[in-house]
Amino acid sequence: WRGREGAPYSTLMPSDEVTINYRHGLPVITLLLPTRSERCQFTVKPVVTTVGAFLQDVQREDKGIERAEVFATDGTKVSDATLMEVLLMNDFKLVINNTAYSVSPPVKDKLSSEHATDMEDIKSLVHRLFVALHLEDHQIRKERELLQKLDHLKGELLPLEQMKARIMNSADAKTSRLLWVGLALMSTQGGALAWLTWWVYSWDIMEPVTYFITYGSAMAFYAYFVLTKQDYIYPQAKDRQFLHYFYRKSKKQRFNVERYNKLKDDLAEAEESLRRLRQPLHLRLPIQEINDKD
Repeated sequence: WRGREGAPYSTLMPSDEVTINYRHGLPVITLLLPTRSERCQFTVKPVVTTVGAFLQDVQREDKGIERAEVFATDGTKVSDATLMEVLLMNDFKLVINNTAYSVSPPVKDKLSSEHATDMEDIKSLVHRLFVALHLEDHQIRKERELLQKLDHLKGELLPLEQMKARIMNSADAKTSRLLWVGLALMSTQGGALAWLTWWVYSWDIMEPVTYFITYGSAMAFYAYFVLTKQDYIYPQAKDRQFLHYFYRKSKKQRFNVERYNKLKDDLAEAEESLRRLRQPLHLRLPIQEINDKD
């Protein structure tokens, strides 16, 4: 085998003189230093280390090395700017002084499967370290964002709450008046039937009248069920009438009920997020410090 100038090298060493193994996902090149007569290991980062940088490391380790080059198997010189990742994809020859070493890198796919578990352990460790160092800062920043969001939501809700209170008072007053009117009408009806029964007519004449009044009331209650799909129960009927007055008053005063409900839901969600964030086990802070923040 000849070099660039066509002169043969004095020695062609077997491939076991230079070995490549992978440790923790990085290639480790082991070779024999010519003047020191000892084996030395070089760990390279294949995605950033170039062939020239690797050869410089070898020459710095052994000052007696005057010449260090890398050639492809066909005798073509490999550029110093070539990344080690590209070089390790195929067989090559490493020339140190006048000695050429035949190097056969191991198959990368097989090595990746063998060291996959180690790499996953390293990634998991790095992730845990990152969380331990930055979790508290992230939680404090998140707490500040939630507090700002709460202030903004409360500022938007304040005028809506005041308007809602006025509308509810008005609807409640109208509902109460309607209940008292119903009681007055029922009292008037009972007094009129009693007066007609004992002072104007007799029970024989008024009995059919009271029967049809009762039957008419039953028809009215059934019609209420047909229209509302609910039984005529006084508390539910009162609440239904209250909501009727409330929404009619809201429409007149342009009170946006949907927007109000959306703001209330966002406020409740933000408060719940802040409560969970301030839990001692999540925040990992002493109880006293959390109480001071509250």
